[in-house]
Amino acid sequence: MVLRSGPVTSTGFVAGCALAGALILAGCGSSPEPGKPAAAPAAGGAPASAAAAPRANVDGARLAAADTDTQNWLTHGRTYAEQRFSPLKSIDESNVAQLGLAWYYDLGTTRGVEATPLVVDGVMYTTSAWSVVYALDAKTGRELWVYDPQVPKRWGQYACCDVVNRGVAVWGGKVFVGTLDGRLDAIDAATGKLVWEKLTVDQSFPYTITGAPRVVNGKVVIGNGGAEYGVRGYATAYDAATGEQIWRFYMVPGDPAKGFETKELEMAAKTWHGEWWKGGGGGTPWDTFVYDPELNLLYIGTGNGAPWAREIRSPGGGDNLFLSSIVAVNADTGAYVWHYQETPAEGWDYTATQPLMLATLELGGRERRVIMHAPKNGFFYVLDRATGELLSAEKFVPVNWASHVDLKTGRPVEIPSSMYHDKSVIVLPGPLGGHSWNPMAYSPLTGLVYIPAHSSGYPYSTTPQFQRFEGRPNLGMNPSGGPALNASDPLTKTNMAALIAWDPRAAKEAWRITYPSAGSGGVLATAGNLLVEGLIDGRFVVYRATDGKLLWETQAQTGVVAGPITYSVGGEQYIAVSAGWGGINSLVGIRPQGGAPLAQGRVLAFKLGGTATLPPVPQPPPLDPPPPLTASAQTVARGAFVFGQHCQICHGVGAISGGSTPDLRQMSSATHADFDSILLGGSRADRGMVSFSDVVTPEDAAAVHAYLIKRARDDWKGPELAPSP
Repeated sequence: MVLRSGPVTSTGFVAGCALAGALILAGCGSSPEPGKPAAAPAAGGAPASAAAAPRANVDGARLAAADTDTQNWLTHGRTYAEQRFSPLKSIDESNVAQLGLAWYYDLGTTRGVEATPLVVDGVMYTTSAWSVVYALDAKTGRELWVYDPQVPKRWGQYACCDVVNRGVAVWGGKVFVGTLDGRLDAIDAATGKLVWEKLTVDQSFPYTITGAPRVVNGKVVIGNGGAEYGVRGYATAYDAATGEQIWRFYMVPGDPAKGFETKELEMAAKTWHGEWWKGGGGGTPWDTFVYDPELNLLYIGTGNGAPWAREIRSPGGGDNLFLSSIVAVNADTGAYVWHYQETPAEGWDYTATQPLMLATLELGGRERRVIMHAPKNGFFYVLDRATGELLSAEKFVPVNWASHVDLKTGRPVEIPSSMYHDKSVIVLPGPLGGHSWNPMAYSPLTGLVYIPAHSSGYPYSTTPQFQRFEGRPNLGMNPSGGPALNASDPLTKTNMAALIAWDPRAAKEAWRITYPSAGSGGVLATAGNLLVEGLIDGRFVVYRATDGKLLWETQAQTGVVAGPITYSVGGEQYIAVSAGWGGINSLVGIRPQGGAPLAQGRVLAFKLGGTATLPPVPQPPPLDPPPPLTASAQTVARGAFVFGQHCQICHGVGAISGGSTPDLRQMSSATHADFDSILLGGSRADRGMVSFSDVVTPEDAAAVHAYLIKRARDDWKGPELAPSP
């Protein structure tokens, strides 16, 4: 690891970094340069005394009382209930127009920034790409220390959805982070030095960690990702003081010949068929955990199956427990208590890993302690959190895979036509789901849940002859997919993106704000009757929570996908967000700001009367014209197939990048010349672009190159190109 600590003496700003040209030259990723000062504005004066000696003095009693600790943001969703509601109201609908930038801090990355910062007694703790951790003075943005776990860049090949990290946990003077390559690191909150480190995965398998840990009863809980790559998901609890493993709960059963860890997994195995364990099974709990201290229950949202295609994963059917489920376990022992499976036998990448939320609602004339969930499958669920009883489940986005959820059985009623095989079927929602990891918020004042929602059809079909590639995505999908939707297709009218205000008591939408494209960020609600959200178009906005009226906006110079927070220092309220375009929406080719150049990732903090300004975003260098296309149409078609199989998961559908990874239509002349050494020789492995020679032949590499030249020429907007021979 690399540690950088101590105050930064420079008072200037670090300029932003344009993506379009720089990424083509830089490869697939970057992390902060060790020892490089990251400047923040001097506005705000000297650091608060708390910031001079950060401690992160957080324990169970303090977290249990977090709702009354209004000045801080102590855990991922602010409190154990994870409602992302703050009682702070110095900034409200009457004065929010006076909001201005107080400070910003450059993160030195052009990859996705998804972290929710924590603030404890005047110190902000946050992360950026490649699992790098930062401690900042929450009043001024002044850097206190930086901890870089030095994740090997080759591990980026296993990150389905960018090399992101969603934040840290704090407890007992330590800051905890899960690293992309599967470690759990405990960092001294005062110095930024490593206290202990545990490898939470078997690194011979392509596991990743992108989610934020949670700490309950002195135990740090962490999950993992990598279902598409062939792993078996689980959650593990470690002693926060020593790092000793306390318990582990597997989300899917393993090889029956090796025995089952618990009787619940033996039960779950009866819902699987074939040799599912050879493909891992999936079920990875890569994001959401929520804790009820009264019931001492930890709720875990589980992931999708591997491969996606159910007939390949589990020939002969079965529900495939505990895929796409909410699983409740005893927080002290990890013992199973109950589960509810939202999408039995899921086959559309319908994870249940989206943020869970606890609340007390009056339903049917009596108060119910509930858990609320808006997962990928497009239904909004309300369950009794003591028993798992389903109380309501209604569509919040367009859905065509199920007609409804039967409240008596708790099961969705699938529409037979949504079952795909070798023939392509358009299903709503597609793999991006109705709601992803971007946090929703609940305001007890309005009684509404605010969901950053989206839905778009996707052509699912199974691969004609499935072949498993170790360490690569194994979806069981035909990479050619099927015919894309065209403008005349009626299903295109159901494509949507919106901030939806949902009434969980009435189980229906109250109102919505429509957006032009999926990809907008998480939501914060406050007692000032405010809703705060970052948008794909680069705006950071504040709405009125009661009706969605726009009250204030500013430009962040990049897409904002993370969840905002609010806190106070010295009696002054701040609203802050980690901004930086990336993640899965970028990797599938969705671009913010109409494709304009983007600033590097930053932490932005606002207050009433703030006067700081952001520097202009540098323009990218001019593009080199693509070379002539000399390959046959058959070769180009083969290249499109191979690209879809191995490349588009990072470089975008149709080779259209969303901006956080290189757009291969815009390769420089030097990159074209080095194409084989990059793709087959791994000459840019130190930047995250590893060799694909184990799955791509030289002939297929040439075909992929031809396909990319064709795409570059098709979309070229520069001077007229010389004709191809």
